[in-house]
Amino acid sequence: MLLHEPPASTARFRAIADSASYDYLLALPDAYAAEPARDWPLILFLHGSAFRGSDVSVVGTHGLPRLITGGEDLTAAERMMGAHLAAKFAVVAPQCPDYEVWDDDALLALLDEVGSQLNIDARRVYLTGLSMGGFGAWSVGLRHPQHFAAIVPICGGGRMADVTAAARTQRTALQRLGVWAFHGAQDVTVPLEESERMVAALQAAGAREVRLTVYPEAEHDAWSATYANPALYAWLLGHAR
Repeated sequence: MLLHEPPASTARFRAIADSASYDYLLALPDAYAAEPARDWPLILFLHGSAFRGSDVSVVGTHGLPRLITGGEDLTAAERMMGAHLAAKFAVVAPQCPDYEVWDDDALLALLDEVGSQLNIDARRVYLTGLSMGGFGAWSVGLRHPQHFAAIVPICGGGRMADVTAAARTQRTALQRLGVWAFHGAQDVTVPLEESERMVAALQAAGAREVRLTVYPEAEHDAWSATYANPALYAWLLGHAR
């Protein structure tokens, strides 16, 4: 594992190269070093297709990590959420290579690595992603529900077969998994129906807590409002495996 100096715009993050899975950004809670006996909740963030590549620092300018970096373009609400994230959660934000999509096995390997090296509460591991990352969140979250307390897919979609398989082979884990999906009603990049059908399939399969928030006027960017919403983080912390 090779530790790089983080760029100035991602002062809260360390950029880490890991040939076994993905290069990733890591942000630890502000009090992590001062409380060595405490285990912390972790959020795994999956970016969209435009941020693929070999320069992991760009991931810090997008979506959830953008709030933690504290850039000058943040709104007051976003700054507040960034401070809250920095106080309450460890955040891992990997980078998907060019021309690839998120790989379930590589993401699980990354979680295993982080969990083995850091003080992470294994009962409070959360997953979120947007666009291509939303598809990734649906995929790894439903194929491996036993790893997550809750997932938050944003403007993505998934496979009905994953719901069917999980209901058959991991029914208890699926029923306990918290799912909160978000989508813009005017999204022409990934139609709203992609989220609607996944939510409907989960409800039909007996998942106990599944919700969908639709922004009536939003297009593809359903993530800015979502990640600036304090109710999301309270909801996450209310879930544990």
